Amino acid sequence: MGRILYLDCYSGASGDMLIGALLDAGLPFDTLRAALGSLALEDECRVSAERVSRSGIGATKFTVTETTGEVGGTHRHRHLPGITKLVDQSALSDSSKQRANRLFRRLAETEATIHQMPVEKVHLHEVGALDSIIDIVGGVFALEWFGADRVVASPINVGSGTVTCEHGTLPVPAPATASLVSGVPVYAAGPPGEMLTPTGALLVTEFAGEYGPLPPMRIEKIGYGAGTRDPAGHPNVLRVLAGEATGTGGVERLAVVECEIDDMNPQIFGVLMDRLYAAGAVDVFYTPVQMKKNRPGTHVTVLVPRERREAVSATLFRESTTIGVRHMDVTRETLRRELVPVSTRFGEVRCKVAWREAVVVNVAPEFDDCARLAEQHGVPVKEVHADAAKAYQDIGGTGRSPV
Repeated sequence: MGRILYLDCYSGASGDMLIGALLDAGLPFDTLRAALGSLALEDECRVSAERVSRSGIGATKFTVTETTGEVGGTHRHRHLPGITKLVDQSALSDSSKQRANRLFRRLAETEATIHQMPVEKVHLHEVGALDSIIDIVGGVFALEWFGADRVVASPINVGSGTVTCEHGTLPVPAPATASLVSGVPVYAAGPPGEMLTPTGALLVTEFAGEYGPLPPMRIEKIGYGAGTRDPAGHPNVLRVLAGEATGTGGVERLAVVECEIDDMNPQIFGVLMDRLYAAGAVDVFYTPVQMKKNRPGTHVTVLVPRERREAVSATLFRESTTIGVRHMDVTRETLRRELVPVSTRFGEVRCKVAWREAVVVNVAPEFDDCARLAEQHGVPVKEVHADAAKAYQDIGGTGRSPV
């Protein structure tokens, strides 16, 4: 049913904690080091990983040590063009390069908004330092190496109190971190201090498609990544759990793309819907509306994974007459679903069974199966549908999920 990677952020998250956890869960250190070596930063820093203890929990600590990266007693920082050049010249996969560059640009845009300056002039401060560049690029490589079909994260513990940075003493979460987790479930618990860093916020929100409790899965690997601090009574670790999904459903982050159209041949709407699904949409629907000058029109709504939003927008511009679209991020909650085949007097029909908290809440025979069998036997579709629903009940298909 697909591979799941669960990020348990009960002590927050940072780039080095995430890399440490993925190393602990099975990523070979030499593989990671070879990928990072392609950034051509060997003369400026070295990377290492060691086993440590955090409040009695064994974990892997990933560390970046700068060797020649200080100028006049202060850390060397790079601007966005320089970081992009490093990434583009590396031996990372195209998808890793695109993702890493997207994260650095997202961070630069966040800083530009906070400091009210053009993005080209933004100095990335701590995240432009070598250790943070390594953490972001290494985090992207490590997460893609696991090849998970779904990445799920718990609500994120951001910490509390204050943090000291180049801007002075700021409340936790710091402005950039708070902006990066906008729309994501967060909370504050444990000892005072920063638990979520900008690098952690970037990586978790980039890869996690949904947030919530541990989804139904068969756990195969567990890894713990250590933070730098070791407060008494609070294990400062990020835990990852990798394994096989045992069902579908949960909470996920999606994008909604929408527009209104009042000047298009109605015959095109059918083709447009097909093209939108081909571009990656998970749902498309049309709603009749009255537009300006009292003209009848059609409101187009597309639900799509965030990474496919641009493809859907391009399809709307190419295949329809719209000249503008709107988009926003939303959270979708779905029931865990499974197709269960049942035998009827007309043949086999698949029933879509949905659970919530291990309780069956809905059973629906697949209409296409019912229509096909009804055509074969010359009977009404409703007769096959009713027979399939009864067949599911006859096999004891009610009550609690077996998982």
